[in-house]
Amino acid sequence: MSHVDDQGRPEPPIDADEWHTLVGFLDYQRATFEWKVRNLGRDGLSARVASSAMTLGGLMKHLAYVEQHWFSWRLHGREWGEPWRSVDWRTEPDWEWTSSLGDSPDDLRAGWRRAVDEARTDAAAAFAAGGLDGLCVRPWPNGESPSLRWVLVHMIEEYARHNGHADLLRESIDGETGE
Repeated sequence: MSHVDDQGRPEPPIDADEWHTLVGFLDYQRATFEWKVRNLGRDGLSARVASSAMTLGGLMKHLAYVEQHWFSWRLHGREWGEPWRSVDWRTEPDWEWTSSLGDSPDDLRAGWRRAVDEARTDAAAAFAAGGLDGLCVRPWPNGESPSLRWVLVHMIEEYARHNGHADLLRESIDGETGE
C-alpha cells in the first residue's frame, strides 16, 4: 500500500520487488524536488546562495535534461528533441543552468514534468523489454553500456544530491526547511 507524506510525496514501498522499490525511491526523490520548487515565482527560482551560480530554476532545467539524457537518448538511443537539439554544447556547456534565468516558472515546471513523464514511460518500456538487466542502446565512449538498474540507481543519486542543493536554496529564499 502506498502512503503519501505531509508534503505530498509517495513513500517508497517497503516490501516490493526490485523494480517497484527502485522506481518508488526515484519517484520519492522527484517528489522531494517538486516540493522544493513548489509555489516559487521567477525571483525564487532565480535566487542564489553565496558565490554559487546554481538556482532552483537551473536545477529544474538540468534535471529535465538529465531525465531525457538517460531515459531517452542513452537508454533508447533516440536523438535529442528541443530545446536540447539546438544548443551548441561546445560553446555553452552550462546552457541548461544559465538559460533557465530567461524561462518563465510555468515553462520550467512544464518542461521538467514532461521530461519526468516521458522518463517514466521510457523506463517502463525498457523494463518490459529487458528487465532491470537490459542495457542502454547508446553505450558510453568506451563501449560499455549501463543497465536499466544502474540508470535508476544513478538517477536516485542524481536527485538526492541535487535535493541537498535545493534544500539550501529554498531555505535561503523563504526559510522553508525539511528533509
